[in-house]
Amino acid sequence: MTTATPGSTTAKGAPSTQRTLIGTGIGNAVEWYDWAIYATFAPYFAAQLFSNTDPTSAILSTLAIFAVGFVARPFGGFIFGWIGDRIGRKSSMTLAVGLAALGSLLIGISPTFGAVGAWASLLLLVARLIQGLAHGGELPSSQTYLSEMAPREKRGLWSTLIYTSGTVGILGGTLLGAVLSGVLSKADMAAWGWRIPFLIGAAFGLYALIMRARLKETDAFEHETVQERHEPMWPQIVRHRRQALQVIGLTVGLTVSYYIWGVVAPTYASTTLGMDRGEALWASSIALVVFIAVLPLWGRAADRFGRKPIMWASALGAAAMHYPMIWLLRDSPWQLTVSMSVMLFFIAGSAAIVPAVYAELFPTKIRTVGVGVPYSICVAVFGGTAPYLQQWLTGIGSAGLFNLYSVALLVVSAVVVLSVPETKGKDLSH
Repeated sequence: MTTATPGSTTAKGAPSTQRTLIGTGIGNAVEWYDWAIYATFAPYFAAQLFSNTDPTSAILSTLAIFAVGFVARPFGGFIFGWIGDRIGRKSSMTLAVGLAALGSLLIGISPTFGAVGAWASLLLLVARLIQGLAHGGELPSSQTYLSEMAPREKRGLWSTLIYTSGTVGILGGTLLGAVLSGVLSKADMAAWGWRIPFLIGAAFGLYALIMRARLKETDAFEHETVQERHEPMWPQIVRHRRQALQVIGLTVGLTVSYYIWGVVAPTYASTTLGMDRGEALWASSIALVVFIAVLPLWGRAADRFGRKPIMWASALGAAAMHYPMIWLLRDSPWQLTVSMSVMLFFIAGSAAIVPAVYAELFPTKIRTVGVGVPYSICVAVFGGTAPYLQQWLTGIGSAGLFNLYSVALLVVSAVVVLSVPETKGKDLSH
């Protein structure tokens, strides 16, 4: 009898492999979809859930809550990281996607500011905090699960599923926005059309929860002893503080660039540059397809040449192209398509393989929380504030400061790559 190793493609292992990829991917896609449609549809529901006497203030308040949602992510990283390292990766992933779906449902059925006043804004805040907890736990849990299930010689390629599925979720929300803005009038979009994507997210979240409940646990986790699983958590985190700082350093440039170029760019183009909202969303969709297409190419390259050269080329390439692409981006859809595509091509290098790199930095007994806490803190501090910071600095005529900030963080990530050991092919069973 042939025993299939995790992620193998033997006849016995193929169904398990397929279930692993689908269950991990669809749950991750739903989480990212839920998170991204907030930014995509913010211009439509801002005046519905906040006072519409000052549209600019309403938009800024909506983006501020977008940032507040990130505050919950470190707590989610710790809570779901603890669950992942103590109870199981599968349990952590399943709970995370269920919580995210609940947050989307709350936003989808939220009463308007005109109906209940400030309670509408408060409910939005609660929903975003719930989603922040869920998303803070989703990424480290799914990254750890996928990395432990993957064959070591293909771990770089398998890890591309995280950003591939996540961007598919973002792309789904973007395309839905483009379709709805073309089919519905602006009045209908502002009145009720913006609720549709959140309700769809809640429905798909329930489906993802069921899919994940059917997954098997990783061998790396199951082979741990009870004593190893119950070792005190904080001393281990302190012991691996160098790796935690490396996670932050590797993430800081990626998270700001990804949220600016991959998520918020169409909103920025329509609200600041005056581009038609529907055209901006279609342009963004094309760029996201480019991003998805190049992710596996970077993953294969990392499995062949190593992690460090890919991450280094990614960070420095994105830093070098930031100013030229900012100069190119004006008020034309083709300019948005090209600038986003070029930036996302380089960002994809790091995005493709950091899930594997993060997992390879930590031992099994602290792998989920070890990644989750520093990663979530970094994304909260830098990624969550990036849209608001960009909007605010642009509004006061200091957009150049934000561009300098973005490039500087990419350079920081490039420098940190030099301190990270080459982890290609590392055994994750200990």
